[in-house]
Amino acid sequence: MAQWLLIRLAREPERDPTWMVADEAGRVVLPPQTAPLSGAATHAAGRRVCVLIPAADVLVTEVDVPVKSGTKLQQVVPFALEEQLAEDIDGLHFAIGRRIAESNRVPVAVVSRALLESWLETLRSARLAPECIYADSELLPANPGQAVALLEGDDVVLRLPGSAAAAMPIAALDTALDIAAQPDVADAEGAARGLVLYTTPAEWQQHKSVIEAERQRFEGIKVQLLPSGALTLFAQQLPSASAINLLQGPYAPASELATGWRAWRVAAILAVSLLGLHVVGKAVELGALRRAERTLDESIETTFRAAMPAEQSTVDARRRMNQRLLAVRGGDDGSGLLAALGALAQARANVPGSTVQAMSYRDGALELRMSAPDAETLDRLSQALRSSGWQADLTSGGAAEGRYEGRLQLRGRGTA
Repeated sequence: MAQWLLIRLAREPERDPTWMVADEAGRVVLPPQTAPLSGAATHAAGRRVCVLIPAADVLVTEVDVPVKSGTKLQQVVPFALEEQLAEDIDGLHFAIGRRIAESNRVPVAVVSRALLESWLETLRSARLAPECIYADSELLPANPGQAVALLEGDDVVLRLPGSAAAAMPIAALDTALDIAAQPDVADAEGAARGLVLYTTPAEWQQHKSVIEAERQRFEGIKVQLLPSGALTLFAQQLPSASAINLLQGPYAPASELATGWRAWRVAAILAVSLLGLHVVGKAVELGALRRAERTLDESIETTFRAAMPAEQSTVDARRRMNQRLLAVRGGDDGSGLLAALGALAQARANVPGSTVQAMSYRDGALELRMSAPDAETLDRLSQALRSSGWQADLTSGGAAEGRYEGRLQLRGRGTA
């Protein structure tokens, strides 16, 4: 599989994005760097492009939709969430994830259309065409039985077991820790849950005291420092990501077939042009052959009328002239050399297996030295000649080198 170019857009448009290249397993190929999109675009060729947008700009939630809704989800979901949203649903884009098991719960990501289109325009201007756009919180790892939090910059992202991640301002860190420390309702004893905290070294030093003050409320706190930022953590989740791709509906990327057609369009046009030239060339060649055929027919007709002036019809002129020529060469009674050879060829076709070793023609008789598998074959050959009106006599014969050789004399009808 192809490598990934993973781009994380900043919440402030004036700030440069952070991007990196990861292999198909999510391992670092080119480390994260904060630079203009033009720099990222130079690494896009041959790689899958994925863009992460700030979690604070995307609402990730779930909605109860009957299983039988089928393909109507895109129409049903906006109205099912309308009362929970402060904005007009016409200005929002709803992206739908995979239904949760066999339940009626369907994950949904909601984002402003204007905001999504501004991101897409920024990417297009940098000649980047992503195949997926995720809220960055969607790539925060899930950990069964433990709360997972990401502390970075001005935001804290929290994911509880079995729930979607939620982003809150850093000022609400105490509230986030309070939510994370709530006992798991699925635990009958109400035991405290653990906390896995991902953060950069700078944020850890800044907020360490607040977090340590809450340590007794958790079964344990495991801190994972991210020296290169959260992008390397998100890259590790890409191969198995179940995040909701915002590129749906009118924003869906072009299919592979359409992309392949664009890549091969010039070659296809050239191939069609070549085929057209080939067809035109063949048409011209066919026209020339037809003109040559007409010229030949006219020449045959002229020759036929000159050679056979008594004949009125020129139908099948070639065969009729050939018959007249044979008659002239071999005699009017059809017993000449050519007629004898024709009769022999027809007889051999009916009685296969014989070969002509030598022949001579004199005084109206065709002398043949023949070879056959056995004497019966030569006898059947002479019978075939006699049945067609020829005098055919086996004058001698004998075995030679596993075959039978004999002499055959062939004369036409009425030949003495």
